[in-house]
Amino acid sequence: MTSRREEFSSFSDRRLDAAEARAYLDAPVTDAERDEVLALVHWFKRRYPAPLDRLAYVRRAYARWQRTLGIAAGIVDSSG
Repeated sequence: MTSRREEFSSFSDRRLDAAEARAYLDAPVTDAERDEVLALVHWFKRRYPAPLDRLAYVRRAYARWQRTLGIAAGIVDSSG
């Protein structure tokens, strides 16, 4: 029996054929998707009003992503 996580992983990690990828890329952005992205941008700009605040957040997020990338790939960091 597979878990929901395994089901999701198998779906999200699958390879798309060229036609499926093209159909996804050619689909127009809906009004709801556009509104959601704009809402996220507005939230981010309120949360991090100054460019240096935004840059600091991105640097922290990238460092966090780099640390967890090894975990996701099954690589253990022996440095502690």
